[in-house]
Amino acid sequence: MATKIRLQRHGKKGYAFFHLVVADSRAKRDGKFIEKLGIYNPNTNPATIDINFDKTLEWVGVGAEMSDTARAILSYKGVLYKNHLDKGVKKGAFTAEEADKRFEAWMKEKEAKVEAKRSGLSTAAQKAEADRLKAEKAKNEERAAALAAAAAPVVEEVTEETPAAEEVAEATEEAPAEETTEETPVAEETPTAEAAEEASAATDEENNEEKKAAE
Repeated sequence: MATKIRLQRHGKKGYAFFHLVVADSRAKRDGKFIEKLGIYNPNTNPATIDINFDKTLEWVGVGAEMSDTARAILSYKGVLYKNHLDKGVKKGAFTAEEADKRFEAWMKEKEAKVEAKRSGLSTAAQKAEADRLKAEKAKNEERAAALAAAAAPVVEEVTEETPAAEEVAEATEEAPAEETTEETPVAEETPTAEAAEEASAATDEENNEEKKAAE
């Protein structure tokens, strides 16, 4: 009988999780199975994978087929790598102690990567929560300020009306401008040369007449 390691669906719509089972390759997906090997829950971050490592390794060692998703899960958990090392020991490529040493180093590196991912996710979640609280606080402060402004008494400010610029311009045009002109005194006429000659001649005649009268 050909066997296959695959996933069996459980849970409700939109929140499904899966059992990792060994079943007859001809059986229906959610039908009867030979043995349950673990669970796979993709709804968490990172995904939750809990399997019976030794039992799964045993089924892989005897040649059980795997679905694509099951293969990815077993590779992630190190089952396929451990099976590869066991084959190397059987072929005499290295000792069992060397195989165990290599697998232990691989597991430590894998765990470090998983822990780093969890730490990063935790930090991101904390930052997102802090940002959410900060935004909510700012929103509450805005609401409080708006309520305080609405409840404050309204004070009417009395301001003197300044005449508009157009009214001032009209008043300026209507008011007649006082014309102040100063009379310029007429300059006295300066006697011309002809008038001076006539005056001199008249004076000479008067002198001659006086001389005649004296004789």
